[in-house]
Amino acid sequence: MSDAKAMSLRFPDPAQRAAIAAAAKQAGVSMQEYILSAAYDRATAVERRFLDGFKASMDRSGAAFAAEPDGLDPSVEQRAAEQEARRELEQQERGHAA
Repeated sequence: MSDAKAMSLRFPDPAQRAAIAAAAKQAGVSMQEYILSAAYDRATAVERRFLDGFKASMDRSGAAFAAEPDGLDPSVEQRAAEQEARRELEQQERGHAA
Protein backbone atom coordinates (compact mmCIF):
# COMPACT_ATOMS: atom_id res chain seq x y z
CA MET A 1 0.00 0.00 0.00
CA SER A 2 1.42 3.41 -0.90
CA ASP A 3 1.89 6.26 1.53
CA ALA A 4 -0.94 8.74 1.81
CA LYS A 5 -0.38 11.84 -0.28
CA ALA A 6 -0.53 15.30 1.21
CA MET A 7 -3.60 17.33 0.51
CA SER A 8 -3.23 19.49 -2.61
CA LEU A 9 -3.24 23.10 -1.47
CA ARG A 10 -3.80 25.22 -4.57
CA PHE A 11 -5.19 28.69 -4.08
CA PRO A 12 -6.13 30.86 -7.05
CA ASP A 13 -5.87 33.93 -4.80
CA PRO A 14 -2.32 34.47 -3.46
CA ALA A 15 -3.67 36.74 -0.71
CA GLN A 16 -5.94 33.95 0.51
CA ARG A 17 -3.02 31.51 0.61
CA ALA A 18 -0.89 34.03 2.50
CA ALA A 19 -3.67 34.65 5.04
CA ILE A 20 -4.17 30.94 5.66
CA ALA A 21 -0.42 30.34 5.87
CA ALA A 22 -0.07 33.14 8.43
CA ALA A 23 -2.98 31.80 10.50
CA ALA A 24 -1.53 28.28 10.41
CA LYS A 25 1.90 29.56 11.42
CA GLN A 26 0.38 31.53 14.30
CA ALA A 27 -1.48 28.39 15.42
CA GLY A 28 1.75 26.40 15.14
CA VAL A 29 0.36 23.82 12.69
CA SER A 30 0.75 22.97 9.01
CA MET A 31 -1.59 24.56 6.48
CA GLN A 32 -3.14 21.16 5.84
CA GLU A 33 -3.81 20.62 9.54
CA TYR A 34 -5.16 24.16 9.89
CA ILE A 35 -7.57 23.73 6.95
CA LEU A 36 -8.76 20.31 8.09
CA SER A 37 -9.26 21.57 11.63
CA ALA A 38 -11.28 24.54 10.36
CA ALA A 39 -13.42 22.23 8.22
CA TYR A 40 -14.02 19.92 11.17
CA ASP A 41 -14.93 22.86 13.43
CA ARG A 42 -17.39 24.12 10.82
CA ALA A 43 -18.98 20.68 10.39
CA THR A 44 -19.40 20.14 14.11
CA ALA A 45 -20.87 23.64 14.50
CA VAL A 46 -23.46 22.81 11.84
CA GLU A 47 -24.16 19.52 13.59
CA ARG A 48 -24.61 21.26 16.96
CA ARG A 49 -26.96 23.81 15.39
CA PHE A 50 -29.02 21.02 13.83
CA LEU A 51 -29.18 19.05 17.08
CA ASP A 52 -30.15 22.16 19.07
CA GLY A 53 -32.93 22.89 16.56
CA PHE A 54 -34.06 19.28 16.64
CA LYS A 55 -34.19 19.32 20.47
CA ALA A 56 -36.19 22.55 20.44
CA SER A 57 -38.58 21.01 17.92
CA MET A 58 -38.98 17.90 20.04
CA ASP A 59 -39.65 20.04 23.12
CA ARG A 60 -42.35 21.98 21.23
CA SER A 61 -43.87 18.77 19.89
CA GLY A 62 -43.88 17.22 23.34
CA ALA A 63 -45.64 20.26 24.75
CA ALA A 64 -48.23 20.11 21.96
CA PHE A 65 -49.01 16.45 22.62
CA ALA A 66 -49.18 17.06 26.36
CA ALA A 67 -51.72 19.86 25.90
CA GLU A 68 -55.33 19.39 26.81
CA PRO A 69 -57.52 18.61 23.78
CA ASP A 70 -59.47 21.85 24.18
CA GLY A 71 -56.23 23.86 24.22
CA LEU A 72 -54.91 22.70 20.86
CA ASP A 73 -55.65 25.98 19.10
CA PRO A 74 -52.52 28.06 19.75
CA SER A 75 -52.82 31.44 21.37
CA VAL A 76 -51.95 34.63 19.53
CA GLU A 77 -48.71 34.79 21.56
CA GLN A 78 -47.77 31.22 20.67
CA ARG A 79 -48.43 31.82 16.98
CA ALA A 80 -46.31 34.98 17.09
CA ALA A 81 -43.48 33.11 18.86
CA GLU A 82 -43.60 30.32 16.25
CA GLN A 83 -43.53 32.83 13.38
CA GLU A 84 -40.57 34.63 14.98
CA ALA A 85 -38.71 31.33 15.45
CA ARG A 86 -39.35 30.47 11.80
CA ARG A 87 -38.04 33.89 10.67
CA GLU A 88 -34.90 33.45 12.80
CA LEU A 89 -34.24 29.99 11.33
CA GLU A 90 -34.71 31.28 7.79
CA GLN A 91 -32.34 34.20 8.44
CA GLN A 92 -29.73 31.84 9.90
CA GLU A 93 -30.06 29.55 6.90
CA ARG A 94 -29.58 32.47 4.52
CA GLY A 95 -26.59 33.67 6.54
CA HIS A 96 -24.93 30.24 6.49
CA ALA A 97 -25.61 29.77 2.78
CA ALA A 98 -23.69 32.93 1.90
